[in-house]
Amino acid sequence: MKYITSRAKPDFKVALLTMALALFGIVMLTSASSVIAYDQFGGKSNYYYVSKQAISFVIGFVAMAVFASFDYRKLNKLAIPLMAVTLFFLIAVFLPIIGVESKGAHRWVNLGFRFQPSELAKITFLIYLCSWFDSKAKYIGDLKKFFIPFLGMLAIISLLIICQPDLGTLTVIIATSMIVFFASGAPSWNFVTLGGVLASVFIVFIRSSAYRWKRFLTYMNPDAEALGRSYHVNQANIAVGQGGFWGLGFGNSIQKLKYLPEPHTDSIFAIICEELGFLRSSLVILAFFYLFFLGIKISKGAPDTFGRLLAIGITTSITIQALINIAAMLGLVPLTGVTLPFISFGGTSLVISFIQIGILLNISKQRVYG
Repeated sequence: MKYITSRAKPDFKVALLTMALALFGIVMLTSASSVIAYDQFGGKSNYYYVSKQAISFVIGFVAMAVFASFDYRKLNKLAIPLMAVTLFFLIAVFLPIIGVESKGAHRWVNLGFRFQPSELAKITFLIYLCSWFDSKAKYIGDLKKFFIPFLGMLAIISLLIICQPDLGTLTVIIATSMIVFFASGAPSWNFVTLGGVLASVFIVFIRSSAYRWKRFLTYMNPDAEALGRSYHVNQANIAVGQGGFWGLGFGNSIQKLKYLPEPHTDSIFAIICEELGFLRSSLVILAFFYLFFLGIKISKGAPDTFGRLLAIGITTSITIQALINIAAMLGLVPLTGVTLPFISFGGTSLVISFIQIGILLNISKQRVYG
């Protein structure tokens, strides 16, 4: 069958959906962040986080437009330089002057503005993997030339992010990498072996730290230490429960009154449930599933392997991150510190998410038919 590259417009449904989510996030931030902003700035700047997010929205929108116009196939050639820059910044978080430490974590770099290199790694490592899988297509299934090198690359990026630590972002990167690895055509025994290796590493990692082990036990028994390690998840459950079917009404959250930690970042979905209720908060979940459907549809029309894998990776990365955040707020998985894409406060996260969408839009422009 002969395929012809279509002179198509980008899939504007993807752009409109993500912009709607981001604008919804700004609206919810006006409520979720008002109390914490008032407390931090003595009542002088109740909309500090909203204004910062609005600026990030504009930057992200411009970045999305730029990458939507940038031929994604050029990223194949830029994969190694982009990965090298990312590795440098992942190391730079530990360096004096430019590295920023906060609450015992080394996750930020200050270049006149602060950003998280681990967020950058979500897209640059994905681009590198997709490029590598494309170039190693003839070695798929080979233990020495495909499987072990892939494990080595995953180990390097994982080690750098664990040291920060940023386990939430690392979880998203690993899960996305596994899906792209499978989508590349790797045999099932590779996938099963990889799952076993990662599960073993996870168990050792959890057991090697008293803090991580206690946090895992907290997830297993959230009623224990209700005012200690279980406090965050219990307050999130209270927020979700108080919302009921219709919610308390926009701006009427009780948990944002310094009961629920991080109401404007990791915990914003709990505030959404509390204020808007089950029915309307479910629309957020449906929006991410629809975005997943659109992204997979774009991947099927990609003209080459690199574009197909990249579209799958971007789509699953955003979806997995959203599901982990939402599941944590519902008590279904342990709290990981993962933000809700496009909605939670976080400049780096928002801009990187828009860049991902921009690349996805460009892939949709190159779709084929026949």
